[in-house]
Parts: sequence; structure tokens; C-alpha cells
Amino acid sequence: MTVAARRPNFIFILADDLGYADLGCTGAVDAQGHPADTSPNLDRLAREGLVFTRGYANSAVCSPTRFALITGRWQYRLRGAAEEPLPTLRGDKVLGLPPEHPTLPSLLRQAGYRTALVGKWHLGGPPECGPRLSGYDEFFGFHAGGADYFAHCDPRGRPDLWENETPVTRDGYLTDLFSQRAVDFIDRQDADRPFLLSLHYNAPHWPWLSRDDRAESQRLQGQGRHVDGGSLETYQRMVHHMDEGIGQVMQALERRRLADDTLIVFTSDNGGERFSNNWPFVGQKMDLLEGGIRVPLIARWPARIAAGGRSDTPVITMDWTRTFVEAAGTAADPAHPFDGESLLPLFADPAWNPGRPLFWRMKHRAQRAMIDGDWKYLEMDGHRYLFNVTQDPRERANLRDRQPQRLQAMMERWRAWDASLPPIPDDAKVSLVFGEQDLPRATF
Repeated sequence: MTVAARRPNFIFILADDLGYADLGCTGAVDAQGHPADTSPNLDRLAREGLVFTRGYANSAVCSPTRFALITGRWQYRLRGAAEEPLPTLRGDKVLGLPPEHPTLPSLLRQAGYRTALVGKWHLGGPPECGPRLSGYDEFFGFHAGGADYFAHCDPRGRPDLWENETPVTRDGYLTDLFSQRAVDFIDRQDADRPFLLSLHYNAPHWPWLSRDDRAESQRLQGQGRHVDGGSLETYQRMVHHMDEGIGQVMQALERRRLADDTLIVFTSDNGGERFSNNWPFVGQKMDLLEGGIRVPLIARWPARIAAGGRSDTPVITMDWTRTFVEAAGTAADPAHPFDGESLLPLFADPAWNPGRPLFWRMKHRAQRAMIDGDWKYLEMDGHRYLFNVTQDPRERANLRDRQPQRLQAMMERWRAWDASLPPIPDDAKVSLVFGEQDLPRATF
């Protein structure tokens, strides 16, 4: 049977600010250093599928990665992705995702798929921008960059929970509401028509609230950075709540006998933040160090992916857009060709490697980065570094002066890539949630 005839379903599960080692299968530990049972369902997904040890996010901050995911292209092609991250605005025609731009859901919908987004959008607010203007048949979630788990408001305290284009009020913990809606969507699908479900949790993004922390939500009154609360225990419970919901989604697929021909992908939009575990990497969200861009990545598709596999091939978020579209038997819009690679060959051979470099740039700290095989060129605050991230994943041995020719070649290749894209606008903004006045910064 051909790929086009198979017509697989797709579920893309995106966590928010999840660290590389926040799952049991990637090394989660509690405050005493003992293994932490944070993610039994995702650990099962890993055993039954393929784990990527070099999964990269398109950016070290959330909305740029989301631009890349939905378009399958370098996020830098769109003005809104220059914001780090997209601010909590409404009605902004310049910064949001243009409705006329082809997207993963619009391409699949044209191919006959049902499409739904449950959870976080963060690609521009209504009425000019929104999920249903960009290819989703259904939307249940919020538009901003963050949401209170009980008050269901944005970081400015404004209500931000929507059913399609209608503001709605629901009682409950937001992670659970999203999990329940995802299960409901699966249960309503016709077995003869394939679907795309984008399940974009805000967990474990701040505010640091588990199911038992409604009183803390009331204290915060929707005003969001939450620099005066949280703990490792609370954070890991938030991850576990999300994992429980993912288990319910897996059960729904099995109940509907859809599991074998459904490709599930789980990852994070960027590296972890305050309470995350990014081991063995240095850096976090907002850094192009490995801790800011290396993310957990798992894929399961019983019909096409052998259980228990591991791949060391570097892959990036936007690769999944092309992979889904090609697995569905369709193609990119000719005027908007994909920049990502299809990972279908890798499913058959986890050692498959297209040998292509990966690139990043950020206005924050004037960062530049390039991955080419084992090697990484990094620039931060005008300082240049060269690392072998296979031998030195913590990026502590700067080989710049030992291999100047390699560094120069990588810098030249980065500049050629950068020149092929629109420059970062002068008015693009960097928005940091907290600074040294809130939390101490480690020296190194």
C-alpha cells in the first residue's frame, strides 16, 4: 500500500518550555537526585517508537518555533517571528501569521483531513489572525504566550479561552481541559477520514500551578511572571498532569483502533526555563546553547516506525511539517517551498542522515549558531566559540583557537544562510520574563 493510500492520522503534541531531561526516558530526577516518575505514558511512547537524541527546536523561544512549525519554513521569513517572543497583543496585522500563508493544517485540510488545534496558538490575535483563519477546522485554547491554569487569562489578566472565535468560560485545570478536548476530538472522527490534531499544551510554562494550586492562582490574579513561587516538586507534577492527558489520548486511539496508523510526535517549543532540567546541557530558554534548543523528541507510528529505536541524526521542528505533508501524499505550496527535510527515510533507517547544516539567529545577545554534524559554531555577545557537541555536549571546551579554519568556514556558511533571509528588523523586540532584579544569575 502506498503512503498516499494509507492516509495516516497525525497528532503533534507540543509542550511549552520543557527541558531535555524532564521526562523519565530522558533522565528526570527529583531534588535528591533519584529517578523521577514524571512521564510514564511518554516513556511508553518512547519504548514503542523512536527517540531522537538530537532533536532541535527552531528557536530558543516559543513563538518563532511555532511560526516554523506551522509553515515548515525558516521562521525568519515572517516578520512576526523576529519578536522574541511575540508580545501579548490583539488585532496586530503586522506581527501575526498572515491568514493567506499556506500552513500545515491548510495543506492537510485541502487534502481532505479534518484539522484541530487544542491549546496554545501564540501566532497573533483576533480578528486579523487566528487558528481558523490558518487552516484549522476547530480551535479550543488561548491566543497569548501564556495562560493561567485556573483563571484562563493571558499574562495581562485578560480572559483568553476560546471555542473557535467565541470567548468561553470553563471551570477546571487548563491542562486537563485540553486533554479532555483532544480525546473528544478523536472520539468524534470518522474512521474513514484522516485527521491532524495539534495538541499544544501550555504545560509546564509558568505560572507554576498544579491541580492543587487554585489558591495560588487566585493570589496571582492572572498577573503572570510568577517569580515569587513554584518549586521543583510543583513543576514535575505539572509535567505529570500533562503526561496523564497524553495517556488518555493514547487510550482514545486504541479504543477507536486508530493507533497503528497514527503518527504521534511529542516535543517542546524550546529548552527549559527556571525549574527545568536541561542536563547534560548548559543554557536554557533564550539561549542558543544546547540547553536552549536541544529538546526531547519522540515519534511513534506502529505501521512505519519500529519500536525501541534511537536516532542521533540532527533534526529540527520544521522537518515535521514536511514529513506530515508528504506522509499524507500531498505537497507544499509551490510559492512557499518547505525549508525542512522529510523524515520518512529516517523512520525506515534511524541512522539515515541528510548531512545538512542547521542554523539559528537571535536578536537577544546577538546570538548566532550553526550545527554541522558533530560541530557547532556559536556566537553570543560578540564572542565566538567552536564546540564538538558530540564529545562535549556541555559546550565547555572551546576549540576556536585549535581549529580556526573550521570556525572560519562555518562562519562564512552561516553568513551566506543569513543573507538569504530578511534581516532582523531594528524594531524587533526582546522580552525577558525576569532579570537579575528578580532572580540571581549564575556566573558560569
